[in-house]
Amino acid sequence: MAGTIAIKNGYVFDPLNEINGEVMDIFVRDGKVVKELSAAEMKESKVIDASGMTVMPGGVDSHSHVAGAKVNAGRMMRPEDHYKANLQKTSLTHAGSGYTVPSVYKQGYDYAAMGYTTVFEAAVPPLEARHTHEEMCATPLLDMGGYLVLGNNFFLMRYFRDGDMEKAAAYVAWMMKTHKTYGIKCVNPAGVENWAWGKNISTLDETNIHFEITPREVIKGLTEINETLGMPMPVHLHANNLGHPGCYAITKDSLKIPDGVKTKQNMDVEWAETKMDPSRDRSVYLTHLMFNSFAGTTWADCESGVKDIADYVNNRDHVVIDSGCTPFGEATVMTGDGPAIHDLYTLTGNKWSNTDVEMECGSGVLPFTYLKSNPVHSLQWAMGLECLLLINDPWKTIMTTDSPNGGPFTKYPEVMTWLMSEAFRKQTFSECHKWANDRSELGSVNRELSLYDLAILTRANPAKTIGMIHRKGSLGVGADGDVTVYNINPQQLDANNYEALLQTFRKAEYTVKDGEIVAAKGEIVSLPEKRTYYSEVHVENEREKEMLADVKEWFRYYTLGFANYPTPEKYLANPIPIQVNGER
Repeated sequence: MAGTIAIKNGYVFDPLNEINGEVMDIFVRDGKVVKELSAAEMKESKVIDASGMTVMPGGVDSHSHVAGAKVNAGRMMRPEDHYKANLQKTSLTHAGSGYTVPSVYKQGYDYAAMGYTTVFEAAVPPLEARHTHEEMCATPLLDMGGYLVLGNNFFLMRYFRDGDMEKAAAYVAWMMKTHKTYGIKCVNPAGVENWAWGKNISTLDETNIHFEITPREVIKGLTEINETLGMPMPVHLHANNLGHPGCYAITKDSLKIPDGVKTKQNMDVEWAETKMDPSRDRSVYLTHLMFNSFAGTTWADCESGVKDIADYVNNRDHVVIDSGCTPFGEATVMTGDGPAIHDLYTLTGNKWSNTDVEMECGSGVLPFTYLKSNPVHSLQWAMGLECLLLINDPWKTIMTTDSPNGGPFTKYPEVMTWLMSEAFRKQTFSECHKWANDRSELGSVNRELSLYDLAILTRANPAKTIGMIHRKGSLGVGADGDVTVYNINPQQLDANNYEALLQTFRKAEYTVKDGEIVAAKGEIVSLPEKRTYYSEVHVENEREKEMLADVKEWFRYYTLGFANYPTPEKYLANPIPIQVNGER
């Protein structure tokens, strides 16, 4: 039977159902997890004997850069990147290339080989949404969605300046539907607009050019709109001054702004069974904490400021973060934060591209290499791991590399192993510049994450944070039949044998999507249908009409006609709209 499988006798780690290494069977029928299969169904189903192995839900990456114009710019400006990783065509799969920015086919296969089945693109410029969806559509195997960049949008800044929150909310709702995107992304709020004039913003209460709007007003406005609309996920915040010595202070102060904003997730979905409350309980999702956590005043005296932010997060319940780890080696920096890219260009002299996306946002791309011999890079490695080890509650953390900014997603096995093995961290410390130990807290941390913790960081919490646990991140009845089997026996796990862990995480024994085996020991064996999720957000018709009158009036400043602005569903692979704020 298609999409029907029994995974027998594995050690199951399903944090959303509070299952911690229990030996049990997982059954999937017609692509969904079920309680059991009948005798007749068992005869026709595929059976995996997972005895002595670890079973988790399929991996969920809630922050990666895998599609869109900036990603394609990274591919085009880095021919040298494509020589280093090549994939031959098979009777089933396409050829592909690229190490830090792989081609669309290769990235789908690479994610699946590691046990991931769901990936969300972290920054979609509205004007470039069609191209983003084209690349997501072409990426095989992965269920996907994207976050719409709105922190420097002309229309929103006008509404915030005028105090018209109803029109601002109507605009956000319309934009989500128009561009088939899932959540709100806010990059360097109010600052990227200044970058169009060669400037930036350095404090939360500094006003930007023309609109005289502050970052504080943008963060407050977007978080309030997010909850007014009942969005699936919190606002995804990229704070100001990213990558600058001393930026930890503005990051911490930015996190205080949504404190007290009451969460209201209003989705019309059929929830999979979970023992934990499935509703969203965070009002802000801070991205790549590592890049936002430098202390000091210059690169000569910079040090880790992660502990100060971690202490704040440990004592608050409205924040969730992803780490943005830097696992050394080559990377491609790409971000909607144009000033940050330019700063890297002046530091490195590397080739650099920069784009201003009309009245909406900006972006930049730059090749980068993280070296163990470099004092700042070694410090960044330690800071990335601190983000996940100094925050006590794993339900407040998500493991990422901000791929490909801190490093490609194919380096996740290294990060996972560092988190689980103090011995591996000590080995890496011995190879690093001494700043890694002298200017961070990591050397004094002996915490080693368990497989249960790892399942939270890479499956359960990413899905919970972005409002996808109605079908992702768990093995409860009704969830998608996405399962990862690692050849790790928890009863014989030796964190000191980190080489074995590394190899296991690099190639899952089995990756199952919708009840079909898609990868076995790193080899792609089937290509089932994928999906694209977006938020179909509802507001009062009258409010939308008033807002659209404003938009159409100002649209004469765009370089394309209003009729060509929306992204039709035909650009999406198997579109799945999530009904949001359905009451009228």
